[in-house]
Amino acid sequence: MWFYEKRLEYPINITTSNAKLAQFIISQYGGPDGEINASLRYLSQRFAMKNRIAMATLTDVGTEELAHLEMIATIVHQLTKDLSMEEIEKSGFGPYYIDHTVGVWPQAAGGIPQNACEFQSKGDPVTDLFEDLAAESKARSTYDNILRVVKNIPEIADPIRFLRAREIVHFQRFGEAIRSSANSKRIKTKA
Repeated sequence: MWFYEKRLEYPINITTSNAKLAQFIISQYGGPDGEINASLRYLSQRFAMKNRIAMATLTDVGTEELAHLEMIATIVHQLTKDLSMEEIEKSGFGPYYIDHTVGVWPQAAGGIPQNACEFQSKGDPVTDLFEDLAAESKARSTYDNILRVVKNIPEIADPIRFLRAREIVHFQRFGEAIRSSANSKRIKTKA
């Protein structure tokens, strides 16, 4: 059972619409290295983990990724909620608007829909945890790219920096889970 606090992990208050930035940032919602796939990856992989510490890490990080999904959706929503038809047409947001109006829908920045083939759950603890290290590195890189675009807009850049920092923490946690899994294997083989 989970307790849901009705507030974002980091406050978001974007005051100016910007469809072009929304199109970039939505990639962290449903793109190949986005928060949906991260959450699904970790919450699926946890079932094959024999090491309780690794399982707990996957559960913790997987549920935090759901909070990040909510943050990205909030950013995209706030960037698009007050768009005029002229802004939609000028920004290139028209194709998205035709299909989804300004609803938040999982896709990559290039318009490719979210696909579960973007994440892996192999069932082998070592393989899955190394997959997770790579996933966190790719997500951090995507946040770096977004920051290059929004660096002069603090109301967008600040929550993106927060999310980027959490990717680094997740990477570290998965490193700890790998070490814990390796240590528990050594203990079992010595017994």
